[in-house]
Amino acid sequence: MLKLSLIGAVLIAITVIIHAIGTGAWVRHLSHRYAQDGQWSGKRSVLVLVNTAIIVFALHTVEIIIWALAYLAMVPTSELASFEEAVYFSFVTFTTLGYGDISLTEGYRLLSGIEALNGIILVGWTTAMIFSVVQQIWRGSAAAKNN
Repeated sequence: MLKLSLIGAVLIAITVIIHAIGTGAWVRHLSHRYAQDGQWSGKRSVLVLVNTAIIVFALHTVEIIIWALAYLAMVPTSELASFEEAVYFSFVTFTTLGYGDISLTEGYRLLSGIEALNGIILVGWTTAMIFSVVQQIWRGSAAAKNN
C-alpha cells in the first residue's frame, strides 16, 4: 500500500507540473497577445475559448496517458492487455466516470482511486482557468464598449 501511495504521489506531482506549465504558458500567451489591445470581438472571443478548450484537453490527455503508462508498467497484462485498454481505463478513471467494465485487482485498486482524485483536482483547475479566461473576455468587451 505504501509503495502504491508513493507511486501515486509521484504521478500526481508529474501531472500537476505538466498542468502548471501548460496552463501557465497559455495564460501568459493570452495576456501578451490579447490583453494589450483590448479588442474583444465575438469571433476573437470564441476562438480564444475554443483554443483554450483544445489546449486543456490536450494537457489532460497527456496526463491520462502518463497514468496509463504507469498502469502498463505495473499491472499484469491479464488486467490491462494493451496500450489502448490502459488509456481507456485511465480516461474513465481520471474523469471519475467509472464504467466498471475494467477494474483492477486488490493490489492495484488504490492507484486508480488516487488517479480519480488527481483527475478531480486537475479538472477543477481547468474549470477555474476557463472561467478566468471568460472573465477576461467580459472585462475586455466591457472596456471596449466604454471607449
